[in-house]
Amino acid sequence: MLTDIEIARQAKMLKINSIADNLNIKEENLEQYGHYKAKISLNEINEEQIKKSNLILVTALSPTPAGEGKTTVSIGLLDGLNKIGKKAIGALREPSLGPVFGIKGGAAGGGYSQVVPMEDINLHFTGDFSAIEKANNLLAAMIDNNIQAKSGNLGIDPRTVIWKRAMDMNDRALRSIIAGMGGKNGGMMREDGFNITAASEVMAVLCMSSDLEDLKERLGNIYVANTYDGNPVYAKDLKANEAMAILMRDAIKPNLVQTLENNPVFIHGGPFANIAQGTNSIMATKMAMSKGDYVVTEAGFGADLGAEKFLDIKMRASGLKPSLVVIVATLRALKYHGGVALADLGNENVSAVESGFVNLKRHIENINSFGLNVVIAINKFPKDTNNEINKLKELCSKLGVKAEVSSAFVNGGEGAVELAKAVVENCKPIDKLNFTYDLDLPVKEKITMICKKIYRANSVTFSAKAEKDIDKINKLGLSKLAICIAKTQYSFTDNPKILAAPENFEITIREIEIAAGAGFIIPIAGDMLRMPGLPATPAAVGMSINAQGEITGLS
Repeated sequence: MLTDIEIARQAKMLKINSIADNLNIKEENLEQYGHYKAKISLNEINEEQIKKSNLILVTALSPTPAGEGKTTVSIGLLDGLNKIGKKAIGALREPSLGPVFGIKGGAAGGGYSQVVPMEDINLHFTGDFSAIEKANNLLAAMIDNNIQAKSGNLGIDPRTVIWKRAMDMNDRALRSIIAGMGGKNGGMMREDGFNITAASEVMAVLCMSSDLEDLKERLGNIYVANTYDGNPVYAKDLKANEAMAILMRDAIKPNLVQTLENNPVFIHGGPFANIAQGTNSIMATKMAMSKGDYVVTEAGFGADLGAEKFLDIKMRASGLKPSLVVIVATLRALKYHGGVALADLGNENVSAVESGFVNLKRHIENINSFGLNVVIAINKFPKDTNNEINKLKELCSKLGVKAEVSSAFVNGGEGAVELAKAVVENCKPIDKLNFTYDLDLPVKEKITMICKKIYRANSVTFSAKAEKDIDKINKLGLSKLAICIAKTQYSFTDNPKILAAPENFEITIREIEIAAGAGFIIPIAGDMLRMPGLPATPAAVGMSINAQGEITGLS
């Protein structure tokens, strides 16, 4: 089989204005970036049409380190829905350069289930990440400038600055640095560090905003430090939010591209789900729902992370409600949770599939607790056997849940037709979501409810640092913000080595970060990092570009 990039390069793409015409996008609202990608004005959002659209969330069971192909299934489902005559549109996240050059690769799908132009999407695309990075770093520069300024000085205590710089690359050496070296010319020397751009609060703000005015207000509400007197300092106190919004004037507009089968996809924003809300922008989702009868979107990692945050944070803030949740399951992940070593996941092991099913079962129960229907997408790999697939279908059937195979990686939309039919049959518009917690509850209680109801912990311990952080949150009047727990994606616990569906465990909240602009606080469970490092052999070492500018090794 051809590589992802070889398949993408052979795609017969339509000009992006043709894709836009099919969506009845007005010419004045279309801003082309070359022939095959464009930005779309927010004027194309239609609140009345949104009410008629079915939003389908694609999530997954707890993944293996390689991931379970959630984006590939999402794109295949979108193509499959169009193949059975439905007007379906995708709403996905933008890839981060860190994973592209690190271990996971790109995030534009794979095989014959991709969005294109693949190289553009996985690399600089339309410059959104760059704009977010620049807005983040403008605020950082204005903080340090104010600390050493003689006029307009807010009296910021450098020891309290929590705002970090950002770069869209995995670079562990930048996690903790000393800034301001070089004497008087270097400013005030202090401890600092970098987050990867996808983990910047500016990214979260973009994805939670409804329009430019809302973006400006949210940017202004970013909490950055305290004064020597103990008063909070926000970006608006530095008068930074207007300039930050200027840098993001174009980034706020969703990007329009297409699948290999020429179906429309809006790609916009890219926060990670283990350290942020893990889903594309509210604006892109609403735009897709304004144009399609069915909209396929996704939330990162397992349903305990991306899906919970999608439902408890994004859906609550936007007022949107999904009609169905598709949980992507792979036999290799089930066998992994059933105790099989990574090296042996390609071997048939029906009993391990049955043992590992407890992980998927818990995710199904959790989604049902929100009042939502579930369909299981079995993302088929070459070494999967019929015995294993039949066992998984049997186990799902006993729970009253439909499970269908997706072979979209190999067969494109045709390989997801049966899945698409199951999705249409099980879509159920709902009046209200059963959220995990009420926003008015105390911070500790909200965190504990997620840990107990979604992860199934029996107790939650708060470190002394976390207790101080809660006191600060209460004093700042931010206790009614939503909760966005940062936790390992590999386990329901805060220990990535504890697989399957553990019970009678304790979750430890190490500290709590404030993302007031985004509208949530971030309790950190375990050793989570906001700046990843490269693996021993980065994907970058296998890439090359020839004299004609053709890239190989990108996936």
